[in-house]
Amino acid sequence: MNEDYKALCWAQMPELIDAVQTAGQALGMPYIAAQADLGDPEPMADAEGRPYAASTFQWIDPSHQYWRDRKLALHIAFLTAARLVAEPFFYADGRLRSWRPTALLDAVDCTQAKESPHLGEAIIAPVHLPRGLIGAVVWCSREAVGVEASFAEHAEGLHCLAMRLVATHNEARGRPRNATVPQRLTRREVQCLRWAAAGKTDGEIGIILSLSVSTVRFHLRNAAAKLGATGRAQSIQLAAGLGFVGAA
Repeated sequence: MNEDYKALCWAQMPELIDAVQTAGQALGMPYIAAQADLGDPEPMADAEGRPYAASTFQWIDPSHQYWRDRKLALHIAFLTAARLVAEPFFYADGRLRSWRPTALLDAVDCTQAKESPHLGEAIIAPVHLPRGLIGAVVWCSREAVGVEASFAEHAEGLHCLAMRLVATHNEARGRPRNATVPQRLTRREVQCLRWAAAGKTDGEIGIILSLSVSTVRFHLRNAAAKLGATGRAQSIQLAAGLGFVGAA
């Protein structure tokens, strides 16, 4: 990515961070945590590498330096849920809820959050970007603030704000790496990728599509090159993230 373009993205970050903080304060939820990539063990940080959690965003427990926990995204209920749903949701009374009933949120264990002496209520805005990149912004309070009503009125705006923050930060960092506009995939390349995503071997794909094994491999190699992928698994992942392969 052009370095001048990255610099423009970095220049937008202070205004976006201020907007996130202002929104939280207006809702009585001034305690904020943000991560631009849940798959990255490093915390979300500015251009100089200073974690926003240490320099900008305030957390409900000032002594808890949560951003130093490299496994944080693996065991926090809010972030587990952010991987499962792409729409915003809220936490209250030991439960996660959204605009509609969903078994995915009901199945998330919120015991840790419920037992926290500091956490009151929260709104979580997941950000699902192409190529499998997932981020999230969390607004929290220390006590009950009527989050259900706030969510109903402000969730859409918070979700949009979280999207702008996370997407801008990732582009400033040049993430995902080697992301380019893919060349157009042919019908055969997409067909081969779809069957590969379904777990079929090259031989099985050949039988299904009436192609030789060498032709199937030719199409898969071409698709990988166009997607900027290395290997079969990454080709499938990137094709799914870009919408060429439907979710199983």
